[in-house]
Amino acid sequence: MPGPYVVRVNGDENLPEKVDVVVIGGGIIGTSTALELAERGQKVALCEKGGIGQEQSSRNWGWVRISRRDPREVPLMAEALRIWSGFDKRLGRDTGYKRAGIIFACPDDKSYEEHESWGKNLEGYQLPSRMVSGAELDALLPGGNMKLKGALYTPADGRAEPQKAAPAVAEAARDKGAAILTECAVRGIETSGGKVSGVVTERGRIACDAVVLAGGAWSNLFCGLYGIDLPQLKVMNTVLRTKPLEGGPEAALWSKDFAIRKRQDGGYTIASGHENIVDIVPKSFRYALNFLPALKMEWSSLSFRFGGRFFEEARMPARWNMDEASPFEYNRVLDPKPSLDMSNKAFNGLKAAFPVFNKAEIAQRWAGYIDVTPDAIPVISAVDQIPGFHIATGFSGHGFGIGPAAGRLMADIVTGRSPVVDPTDFRFSRFSDGTKVRPLSGF
Repeated sequence: MPGPYVVRVNGDENLPEKVDVVVIGGGIIGTSTALELAERGQKVALCEKGGIGQEQSSRNWGWVRISRRDPREVPLMAEALRIWSGFDKRLGRDTGYKRAGIIFACPDDKSYEEHESWGKNLEGYQLPSRMVSGAELDALLPGGNMKLKGALYTPADGRAEPQKAAPAVAEAARDKGAAILTECAVRGIETSGGKVSGVVTERGRIACDAVVLAGGAWSNLFCGLYGIDLPQLKVMNTVLRTKPLEGGPEAALWSKDFAIRKRQDGGYTIASGHENIVDIVPKSFRYALNFLPALKMEWSSLSFRFGGRFFEEARMPARWNMDEASPFEYNRVLDPKPSLDMSNKAFNGLKAAFPVFNKAEIAQRWAGYIDVTPDAIPVISAVDQIPGFHIATGFSGHGFGIGPAAGRLMADIVTGRSPVVDPTDFRFSRFSDGTKVRPLSGF
């Protein structure tokens, strides 16, 4: 089953001989990084093995949220909300962004107290967020019949269209002088004097002084070529979208059974609120201890399966020569088959809670691989082992909304500017410096 339709970005025909920075990966993180660098006068080449935004950047829910974030991400997400508010004007293109609010449903006292406690993370940010209940909550969820203690409602949150956003950012980066190279996999990096001096792509070499790896679920494989151990696994999430429907809620809504977002076309994006599939692969065993704290916290929401993906990854080479095709050229787009059971369960739960959705027609289903780290927060960092090499990956399902600010922070690090937020929590070295690496909450 094909993934969602993504606005097409035609890649440049000519490969630049030399740039300041090569960005590997054309999702929301890579394109945002390229835009920030290009706007600062850096010569940039963005290399994408497939098409811009074809993987998880176009397959996510489309939420732009600060609510229920890991507290370590809150400062960066606050910056992201500021960027999104003027993003379309800055890009000169439509991302579908709208500040429409997000509601997190609380069915009982325990859930209510947890969400109310989380709200303290926004103190000092002047971002509207509050607990709601009774008539106020009913007004936010017209036509609903959910039995709720209350909800966390954050009007500052919003939504955008994943199938539009990364392409819009890539085109804006090109407007600023960046080279946008699609179907141009980077096979590896070159060094001179121990520092980055270039990359080798399937179309030839590009000299550069810095590289940013924003490769999403592929980042671990790329890093392994240089003995850099990036603990990263994949989780599969399934999404469906409906045709336009009148009468549904305007604000996005999360509950345990389902999560929904109104789309720009009047339809809805629908997914399970907590269920995901984990394919057991060879690296599942390698990183089992790293991910044990997260597994204990999220065990009830994960469905483990053993199947074809194990053998696909087992056959995938860990090393290759620069003059031969890399694994990135044999699989241009990760396009897993969606789980009908999970999406039907979410859809049926939604119809029970909001009878208007009994009239909704399913337009499409798709799935995507979320790349996760053991502590469920990203790596946005230089890599000490190879001066000039940087990583921006591992966003653990939180990357779409935070992407523009992550790109800004990565550009700050690459160019040596004072960082927009303290990047300490996102440093790559946390996996090897004795830090206790684990999620801070079940959110």
